[in-house]
Amino acid sequence: MAISNPQGNPTRQPQARLSLTGITKAYPSVVANSDVSLTVLPGQTHAVLGENGAGKSTLMKIIYGSVKPDAGHVAFNGQAVHIRNPKEARALGISMVFQHFNLFDTITVAENVWLGLDKNMSLAQVTQSITAKAAEYGLDIDPERPVHTLSVGEMQRVEIIRALLTNPQLLILDEPTSVLTPQAVEKLFVVLKKLASEGCSILYISHKLHEIRELCNACTVLRGGRVTGVCNPKDESNASLSRLMIGAEPPQLEHRAQAAGKSVLTVSDLHLEREDQFGVDIEGIDLEVCAGEVVGIAGVSGNGQKELLYALSGEDCRTPKGSIRMEGVDVSAMHPGSRRKLGLHFVPEERLGRGAVPTLSLAHNMLLTRTGSISYPRFAGGWIRVRDLEAHAARIIKTFNVKAGGPSSAARSLSGGNLQKFIVGREIDASPKLFIVSQPTWGVDVGASAQIRGAILALRDAGCAVLVVSEELDELFEVSDRLHVIARGKLSPSVPVAQASVEKIGAWMSGLWDAAAKPLEAEHAQT
Repeated sequence: MAISNPQGNPTRQPQARLSLTGITKAYPSVVANSDVSLTVLPGQTHAVLGENGAGKSTLMKIIYGSVKPDAGHVAFNGQAVHIRNPKEARALGISMVFQHFNLFDTITVAENVWLGLDKNMSLAQVTQSITAKAAEYGLDIDPERPVHTLSVGEMQRVEIIRALLTNPQLLILDEPTSVLTPQAVEKLFVVLKKLASEGCSILYISHKLHEIRELCNACTVLRGGRVTGVCNPKDESNASLSRLMIGAEPPQLEHRAQAAGKSVLTVSDLHLEREDQFGVDIEGIDLEVCAGEVVGIAGVSGNGQKELLYALSGEDCRTPKGSIRMEGVDVSAMHPGSRRKLGLHFVPEERLGRGAVPTLSLAHNMLLTRTGSISYPRFAGGWIRVRDLEAHAARIIKTFNVKAGGPSSAARSLSGGNLQKFIVGREIDASPKLFIVSQPTWGVDVGASAQIRGAILALRDAGCAVLVVSEELDELFEVSDRLHVIARGKLSPSVPVAQASVEKIGAWMSGLWDAAAKPLEAEHAQT
C-alpha cells in the first residue's frame, strides 16, 4: 500500500477518519463522479444520498479500492493513501457491505467469510466467531449452510457479519436494510450506534429517508455525480431530503378502491417439500389473486417466499396436479415459458443472474421473457431483428426513466435501482394478465420507488391481477388491497389493508395468526 504526500495536495483535516478531495471517475458513457469531496469524522455516521445512478456506489468502491479514480486524493487517518485493492482497504481498517453480494454460491457461509479474513484463524475458529457475532447482533445465520440455499435477506446478514468480524475503523454499508424486516433493522441500528459510539466511522447509503434521519448525523448529497449539498439529516424532513436528492418531492400515489374481478390465480392446498435441507417446506397454502387487485405477501426472509415463488413462476414444476391454476387452467406442471404464454410475467428478487444476464445488453435481455409472445415479433426467418429490439428497449428506458448508456449497455453496467426499473418495465410492457413481483423497490431511490409502485397500481387499475412479495411493510401497505403473511412455509388468511396494521402484521410474522385471523377472514368472506 503506497503512502505519499504529493506536492500541492489540498489541506486535509488530520482529525478526519476519511477525506476525499476532487474525486473524479468517468466511464465511456457516463461520468460517475465529478470533483467529489467528502469528509468523515471518527465515530460519525455519514449518509451518502442520491438518486439511482448518482454515483454513490462508484464512490464507495473507490474508497474500498475496487475502482481506481481518474483524479483526486484520498486520505485516511490524516495520511494520503492510494488504495489499490480491497485487501489494502481491509488492512487499513475499511470494510464494505455491497448492495450486490460478493459470495460464492457453492461453498458455506463460514468458508465465504474465511476467504475475506486473515488466515491466522482456522475455519473452525471463524465458524465459532460467526456464531458468536450472529448471536450478539441478532443476525441469525447458520455458518455451515451453503450460500446457494440462502435467501437474499440471509445473504445480507452474511455480508454484514463478515464486515463486522474485521473490527473496522470505517464501515461502508450500501443499502444494508433493503431486505431486512423492521425488527431486524432495529437490531442492526443498535449495533451500528454502538459501533459509532466506540469510534467506528460509518458511511451509509440508503434510499430510506427515515432511516437516514434516525441513524446519521451528517449527509452528503450527490446528483449526477456531483456534490449538491451537505446537511445534518436530523435537521431535515423527508420532504426536504427528497428535494435535495431529486429536486422535488416524490409524487403521491393514488390508490382508489375498486371491486376485484374474476379469479386469475388460484392456489389450492399447495404442499411442496423443500429441494434442499436448508429450504422450507410449503404446507397447505391457499391463495387467490383476482383481476384488478393487488395482493401482498409479507414475511421475514427465509420463511418460504423463495419456494412459493419458484412454484408460481414455473421454475419448480414439482407441484401437485391441480394445485396452481390460471383462469381455470391447471398450470402446475407448466414451465415458465408456457405460463408466460398464458399471461404470467414475473420479476424475481435477484436482478443479476435471474432477472437479467449481466453480460448481455439491455436489448438482448428483452428476449429472456418476450420470445413466446405473438405480439412480440422480433424474429424473422430465425434471425433477431436487432434494430427493432433496440428500439423497443429504448422505449422502455425512456418510459421508466432508466439511466443507462442506451439499449446496447450491458445489464451489469447499470446501478441496482436502474436495472430494477428496466426489469420491471420489461415485464409490465408485456401487458400481463398476472404480474408477480418480488421485492419491487429493493435498493431503489424514492423517486423511482414511487414510479414503480405507481406502475403496479396502474396495472391493477387496468385489470391485471398483481401479487407482490415484499419485506417492506410500508410498500405493501401502500400498494396492496389485501395482505397475507408467510411464516415457516404456511400462509395466513388474507386481511384487507384497511383492517391491518404494522403491529398486527409484525405479530403474524411469527406465525401467530390463527385465533386473531378467524374474525377477519369471516368478515372478508362476507364482503
